[in-house]
Amino acid sequence: MFATVAVGRLIRFASRITKHGGSALPGKVVEKIDPGFLSRALDQLPLGVVLVSGTNGKTTTTRMVASMLSDLGLQVFTNPTGSNFVRGVVSALLTEVNLAGKLDADIAVLELDEAYAVHFVKQVKPRYALLLNVMRDQLDRFGEIDTTAHLLSHVAEATTGIVVLNREDQRIAALAAKVPAGTAVRYFGLTDDLKHFFPSDDDMATTVSAETTTTPSPTVSDSPRQRGREDGFPLAGGGASAPEGGQHDLPADVALTAVGDHHATFHMDGQDYATDVKLEGVYNLYNAAAALAVARAVMQDNTAAAKTVASTNACAVSADDLIAAVSRVTPAFGRGEVIDVNGSPVELLLVKNPMGFRLSLASFSPAGADTMIAINDEYADGRDMSWLWDVDFTSLRESGVNMVSGVRAWDMALRLGYDQVPVANTNTDLEQAVTAFVNANPGKRKHVYCTYTAMLKTRAVLGRITEVRDAGVGK
Repeated sequence: MFATVAVGRLIRFASRITKHGGSALPGKVVEKIDPGFLSRALDQLPLGVVLVSGTNGKTTTTRMVASMLSDLGLQVFTNPTGSNFVRGVVSALLTEVNLAGKLDADIAVLELDEAYAVHFVKQVKPRYALLLNVMRDQLDRFGEIDTTAHLLSHVAEATTGIVVLNREDQRIAALAAKVPAGTAVRYFGLTDDLKHFFPSDDDMATTVSAETTTTPSPTVSDSPRQRGREDGFPLAGGGASAPEGGQHDLPADVALTAVGDHHATFHMDGQDYATDVKLEGVYNLYNAAAALAVARAVMQDNTAAAKTVASTNACAVSADDLIAAVSRVTPAFGRGEVIDVNGSPVELLLVKNPMGFRLSLASFSPAGADTMIAINDEYADGRDMSWLWDVDFTSLRESGVNMVSGVRAWDMALRLGYDQVPVANTNTDLEQAVTAFVNANPGKRKHVYCTYTAMLKTRAVLGRITEVRDAGVGK
């Protein structure tokens, strides 16, 4: 173990000095020279592993769960950079274990890419799993969404303690049938009056609008913040698919009942709990319900309860404690993260599939803000950008888009043109584009919608202009 850790750290040091490779490079090497390192390091944890996967919300929800459990008294290991391949987890471990391979933690909370989660569970059986949703995403890797659901079924089959499922996503809820005997199933969900805000992935071929329904409801392109204030509608966020059959009858351990601007109400144990939150974007509040459900499951473990409150009683951590913990969670990097540049709050908004982009546009009103869209098509983004044609951009018509950039800038500009959205500037050089965008109109709020690699590059550019907190990328 000593040799493995030493080699991994040497590679990490060299990659940082030379600025070659990335945060996952040490893990890639260690996977080759010591395939058993991952399982040996994680098997020692007294509370095991929480595995978080799904199309939308993995990084944010993982951060929520890790933050909440830490806030409640547990020592938590996590992969905070969003490097969600197995090699990324190995790289994160190399920074935390001692030279003997000892990991000083009670539990691991790990985000795994849907495909790489299959490889992970072959080596490590998670005690807890949180499966969020299934959407069209990275079509060149995953194909149609039933393939993604099949990948996640392997996680459900491998989990030894509790599997937490999205009740409102029919493909995720159906994975209850894959859970082995002896493993419990729990659900998180929405109340009925929130579900119409979020069409399923199967509904994406059509536009949801007030004109096509018999009862008034806001369109996906409307701003929920604004509509909620004007019309008194409850607001919701997340990536939920509409249930089919009798899935709405499944009991939800945690249900999101109402949301507003930095505010949410959750239903647990027959009671409603309202709280303010620091999270940006109402869509993150459904992720918070998911995080609450899995944190609750962990804290009902007698061992976890004993570590935090010196008691052997299950449920020693109250609902009030859980709600207080979720209220203190801050946004993950690039997921509603706000960076101050010359007096302008610059919000980085990761977009990588039709539903995610629609929900981001609905959560952040373009009124009074400058807008930039940066689209790359690297492997981590997905090469197939055809999904952009399933996003409704009409909410940007009035304000327009100040800057379009990235490798696929001209594709994005063309797509905006079809929705009659004016584009002021198009520049494929992302560094030039970001610099020009953030330096224009000092003091004005700015929204940057960006794919994953474009988000990393944008943060790097902003880091040369102003102070940007270290998210661990490249360590």
